[in-house]
Amino acid sequence: MIDRDAHHTLAARGGRFEVLIAGGGVAGLEAAFALQHLAADRVRVRVISVGTDFIYRPLSIGEPFNRSHAAHTPLRQLVEEAGAELISDALVHVDANARRAQLASGAELDYDALLVAAGAIIDPVHEHATGIDDARIDDLLHGLVQDIERGYLHRLAVIIPSPPPWPLPAYELALMASERAWDMQVDLEVTLVTPEPAPLDVFGPVASRALATLLDERRIEVITSAWSEVPGSRSVLIHPGGREREFDRIVALPALRGPNLEGLPRDGGGFLPVDEYGQVRGVERVWAAGDCTDVPIKQGGVSADLADVAAESIAAMAGVHLRARTFVPTVEGVLMTGGTARYLRARPAWPGDSGESVFEPVARGAEPPKIRATYLGSHVLQGRDPVLVSQA
Repeated sequence: MIDRDAHHTLAARGGRFEVLIAGGGVAGLEAAFALQHLAADRVRVRVISVGTDFIYRPLSIGEPFNRSHAAHTPLRQLVEEAGAELISDALVHVDANARRAQLASGAELDYDALLVAAGAIIDPVHEHATGIDDARIDDLLHGLVQDIERGYLHRLAVIIPSPPPWPLPAYELALMASERAWDMQVDLEVTLVTPEPAPLDVFGPVASRALATLLDERRIEVITSAWSEVPGSRSVLIHPGGREREFDRIVALPALRGPNLEGLPRDGGGFLPVDEYGQVRGVERVWAAGDCTDVPIKQGGVSADLADVAAESIAAMAGVHLRARTFVPTVEGVLMTGGTARYLRARPAWPGDSGESVFEPVARGAEPPKIRATYLGSHVLQGRDPVLVSQA
């Protein structure tokens, strides 16, 4: 139901409930399409983003290996397909009491509901390591792949920082590097250092054990429950214990930090705290979804799930008769290995249910998308990543 204040606001604006979405990534676009589906005749949606393209980044890690590429779609096209308006700008401040968003250009926009999907800021943590930035992954790692192929590289370290960002790309890099070395008959030792208690433990025990077996078959050493220092371009100190290891090349995932938006609460990392409905804690009419939130799993499918939950809550406030559901993340992914891809899925346990943990080979030609998004998937890649078909 809409509260009395909302009724006055709607009357003043011709009956359209004003929704601002700050961010044009997976979470922002998923929310826009969800609102179109749930409340198209009740809401006016405007998407604020500085980008010109929506970039489907989960496939970017395969670019240096010529296994895949990040697909680009004009952002304006997708926003218009969602029945929304694109504003080329960035959110910098929120006056929650006045329900007003201030943009980088100085413009101010009033809203009935605000959904922040601004993403996270990449923060390289190791000065002497090659960073992984999916916006320019080929530039960063193309030389590494060439060195493997030419037999110049024999010891490779892949580091996941603490707290870990989405760790799956680190495993993909380790597996694809190992496979490329095998193809070229090059002796390559790969070591992956991670704070996780087990490989990709976010996908549950069955998937983690199966992945550990695959890594062992590829002769990839995994050091778990560890964190690293990189004092030089060839040296890694592995803690606890401070044991020093030497490598020919060191590659590290970046850490993430939140957008630190003025006017909204945030935790010590700058992330927005959200409740089970995606609403920013302690702030009325402001929701958040995606990597900008304090949800620990920074993955596109989880971001899309939270965006759907937030969109349902916003639609209910706009007068749509539905019961907004709470956020219970189901984690899905496709692991590129250099050979047969693997599908992973995890669902948390609850009373009377043991949950789910899946790790299984993907049949060629039947590849699921790396990101599961209820509404966005059909508009971007029709529910699948066709580039994965090219994998051996």
